[in-house]
Amino acid sequence: MSNAQFLIYLAVMAGVTYLVRMLPLVLFRRRIKNRFILSFLHYIPIAVLTVMTVPAVFYASSSWISALAGFVVALIFAYLEKSLVQVAAFSCIGVFIAEMLIKYL
Repeated sequence: MSNAQFLIYLAVMAGVTYLVRMLPLVLFRRRIKNRFILSFLHYIPIAVLTVMTVPAVFYASSSWISALAGFVVALIFAYLEKSLVQVAAFSCIGVFIAEMLIKYL
């Protein structure tokens, strides 16, 4: 790839990134008062994070069984409203224990 192509690609990516951040500010000048739209916008970050994270969870270990064990442990600790560090640590421990059980049983 030549320098000119790279600069064109870079300019297009920068323009698209800028538009994604700038357009909502230009299009929605007034405060949004519709309850449906507000509740929809409230759950967008949670949905996007879930869609990005959950598939990666099941490919992060050598076995889907240990991945499922870690996922279930994470769900339980998240439901109990533990901190993010505790949820991550205990889910890693759950995956480790499941991997050891699979390996030695």
